[in-house]
Order: sequence, then structure tokens, then C-alpha cells
Amino acid sequence: MCRLEETSGKCDYKKQWEMKIKIFGEGKVEKLKNSMVSRPRMKLWTLRVLTTILLWTCFIQLMTLGEMFGPKFMKGWPSCFTQSDSELPLVPELSSIPPKLILPPKRLYKNNGYLMVSCNGGLNQMRAAICDMVAIARYLNVTLIVPELDKTSFWNDPSEFKDIFDVEHFITSLRDEVRILKELPPRVQQRVDQGMFLSMQPVSWSDASYYVHQILPLVRKHKVVQLNKTDTRLANNELPLEIQKLRCRVNFNALRFTSQIEELGRKVVKILRERGPFLVLHLRYEMDMLAFSGCTHGCNSEEEEELTRMRYAYPWWKEKIINSEMKRKEGLCPLTPEETALVLKALGIDRNVQIYVAAGEIYGGANRMAPLAEAFPNLVRKETLLRSDLKFFQNHSSQMAALDYLVAIESDIFVPTYDGNMAKVVEGHRRFLGFKKTILLDRKLLVKLIDQYQNGLLSWDEFSDTLKEVHSNRMGNPNKRVVIPDRPKKEEYFYSNPHECLQLLDEPLRRR
Repeated sequence: MCRLEETSGKCDYKKQWEMKIKIFGEGKVEKLKNSMVSRPRMKLWTLRVLTTILLWTCFIQLMTLGEMFGPKFMKGWPSCFTQSDSELPLVPELSSIPPKLILPPKRLYKNNGYLMVSCNGGLNQMRAAICDMVAIARYLNVTLIVPELDKTSFWNDPSEFKDIFDVEHFITSLRDEVRILKELPPRVQQRVDQGMFLSMQPVSWSDASYYVHQILPLVRKHKVVQLNKTDTRLANNELPLEIQKLRCRVNFNALRFTSQIEELGRKVVKILRERGPFLVLHLRYEMDMLAFSGCTHGCNSEEEEELTRMRYAYPWWKEKIINSEMKRKEGLCPLTPEETALVLKALGIDRNVQIYVAAGEIYGGANRMAPLAEAFPNLVRKETLLRSDLKFFQNHSSQMAALDYLVAIESDIFVPTYDGNMAKVVEGHRRFLGFKKTILLDRKLLVKLIDQYQNGLLSWDEFSDTLKEVHSNRMGNPNKRVVIPDRPKKEEYFYSNPHECLQLLDEPLRRR
């Protein structure tokens, strides 16, 4: 086993050993034997140390990769794209998506208690509410639990917060302002399980003093307070500047959609951009909108009855008896597809422009959409652009609305036909992105002019010129928010024009 290879002289292992005996003496031979026996043990120990170091190095490298790519590869659902899809060159990142930020230091403060939030309504109604609740939690020095989204409304969407928003980014990006937890600590959760907490609805359009003097004492007393209705619970105006700016920070930075939604948004924008400029039309003409508002202009008698039955079927829709024509003349109804076609033509929108319809299923289907499709043949929807990519979003209306939101803020022109929550929040976001063109339709005047034109009282040129003149200053231009004291529902909504966070006319515009 120990035989040596022959070189210039032949010598075997035994002879070498005998020579060493003569040189070192018998006493040293024993030491040599011992050293030869311990040497394999030393090699084994060294190998174990090196292996341990190598494993730790690999572990650290994997942790680093996890931090870099965690949201995309190590968290959330599996990717909904094939390999070929992921290799497609994407358009530059959406301007609404901020670059990766260095985490701010945690803000340390004495915790006054825990605030649980149950949002209500559609995606953008809940989005604004989340911004308000973060600002309130910060102002009261409480710990906010990641909000619970509405799963019982008309849309019946089972999506959790983490299914729509990047929850890790939401928590970490705001940690210098407020402590946010995914769930209550175990000991506090036990109190809640035993019913030792307060659940309540805060007063609508309340100012900061209401939360300090009414809500904070309740949090200190009960330790946990759940606000179970959160839409429009914070005033538009007369709030401390730091609250207003925090509302903006949450809206434009902290509430980032999940990577799956963001990727699909980029894909849709890329497809549209390759074909040229595009307009996003928020055509709010779904069945639930018409039933809720009581707006039935253009519907036949059977459709009117169907919409009325639906309105009575939902007890939380409080208004039941509605005069549709009177409401329409007041500008409180969404435009029909036929009215929308007339308005876009009169405003000089190019017939061949791409129009992305941001909406759910249009009531009346293709027949109701025919006048609009005839006037503007390049109508597209997410369902036609993405097809199989939307399979993960089926029956998740809030996730579908999130996709429409991303496309809407990136469009060349945004036109809402009704001033609902999405229209308002998108308008404000487009202002934040540099006052991007948003045509804010004066529906009360439009209805009057449309009726005059259709009754032959106005020529086409008169109709078109009047519309252009009226809307020349309704393009999402910089201006201060309209304030109507003691009438918050009538005044301009904070999220449609958060001027405290914007660069106005007397300041250089800056894209964020």
C-alpha cells in the first residue's frame, strides 16, 4: 500500500524507515509513529472546518439573494408567466413605482394601543381609507394592524391585503412613521378572542381633534380598537400639513401593488405603447353602478325593473326611490356609451386612437357598446390584450381594478365618465406624476348640450365648440383644492387634488 514509484534510484518504504531509525534513534521513532497516526485526524478536523465555512458562505449568499429578489421569487404566488413571457423586453418601469429605497430607521414611540381596520367598498375606496388610517395611527401613536379588505360587498372579492398590495413594502417603507404589524401579538390576540376590544364606526369627515379627543381615549382604555367602516372618515381640509403629506406618501409610495399585478400592468402598457398613443376611458356603466345610482337613461322597461330589483336586494344601499331623469339632469349619472361617443368626438379625439376601456362588464353588452365601437373602432380591454394571463385574477374584481389603475395612470389621456372613487384617485395620482392630461367632464352641462344637439337645437359645430371651450380648463391643471365649509361631500376630494403634495404653477414641475 505504501510502495513508492521508482525514479533514478530504487528504494522501498522499508529501507527508508530503517534509515530514519538510524538517524533519529529508537526514542524518536516512537514520536514519529505517533505524529503519523495523528496526522489523519488533523486532516479530518481541517476538512470539517472548511466544510462548515463553505456552508455558511453559501447560506449568506442565499440570504442576500432572497433580500434582492424576495418579493418576486421567494414570496407570493407562483409566476403567472411562461419563460418566453418573462424574457420579453419590458417598457421602462411605471412612473408610479418608486426605485428600491434604503429602509428608513424605525420610529420609536410609546405605543398607546392597537388599531385594527376593516375597510369597505371597492379597491380605490379602500385605498383612500388605508391612507387615512395610516395617518390616524401615526397621529395617535398607536400600532396599526395590516388592514382587512372588504369581502362582503357586491363584488364578493375574497382577496386579502397581501393579494393586492406588497405587504412587506407597505410595512417597511413606513416604519419611520408608524409601527405596522401583520397581526396582533399573541397575548393581545387572546384579549380580542375573548371579546376584550372595542369595535366602532368613526364619524365621517372628522378632523384631527376628533381622533385625539374621542378615539385615542378609547384606544388607551380598551387597548385594541377596531374601526369597521373607514371610507371618508378623515376630513379633506384643515388638517395638519404632516397628516396631508403622510396620506400622499402612503398613496403614492407605500401602497405598491404585488409584483404579479405590476408585471401585468407593464405588459399592457408595453403592448399599447408599441401601437401608439392611447386613451384610458373609465366607462362606469356596469350593472351595479346603474342599480346603485338609479340611473336608467337609455334602458328599456325590463332593464329598469332588473336594476330596481337589484337596488332593493342590497340593504346597505340606502337610497331606494330614485328619479333617474332628475338625477341625470343634475349631472349625477354616469354617461352612457352612446353619450360618451358623442362627447369624445366633439372634443376632437382622433377616431383611430386606441381607447383602453377600464371597466367591468358593461351593462347591455355589445349592443350597448355599439355606438362607441362604431365611432372609435380601436377599443381594447385587458381581457383581449392579456387573455390567459388573467386566469389568476378571475373572480377577483379588486385585482382586476388594480390592473386598470396602473394602465390609467400611464395613459396619454384619462377620461372618466363618472366621478367615482377610481376616477378621483387616478386623477390625483396623475396630478402627482406631473399633471398628466385628465379630461374632467362637466356632466351637468354635457347632458343639457347633448339633449339640445339630439333635439336639433344645436348644430354639430356649435355643440363641439361649446364642449371644447368649457373643458379647456378641466384637464387636470394645477390649482388649489376647492373648499366648501361644512359641506365635505360637495367640496373637492383630497385624493383627487392633493395640492399639499404637488408642484403648483408658481413652482417648477417635478416628476416623482
